[in-house]
Amino acid sequence: MARYVFVVHTNAVEGRDDEFNDWYSGPHLVDLRRLPGVVSARRFRIAETQVREQPSSHRYLAIYEIETDDPQGFARELRARAGTELLATSPALAADASAYLWEQIE
Repeated sequence: MARYVFVVHTNAVEGRDDEFNDWYSGPHLVDLRRLPGVVSARRFRIAETQVREQPSSHRYLAIYEIETDDPQGFARELRARAGTELLATSPALAADASAYLWEQIE
């Protein structure tokens, strides 16, 4: 089975970090873990100490480990669920999120 990571950079709407984090670490992670192929999920907040002086445009990072022989099927299912009761979105999520599927190099 092929291995991937799904990497998501996000921000909360200004002043709504608590609401955003409650949603993301709660129901959102539960919903994402229900997607076929997801084997783990971890969240991070950007550290104050950085190697580069250039600031990141995102304050939060989520990394999902995926095992599948059908990455297109994973992406299709994620898109189909997004915004439905199976993968609801919070109004505290800023619109500038980025999400990419990365294939592991053996």
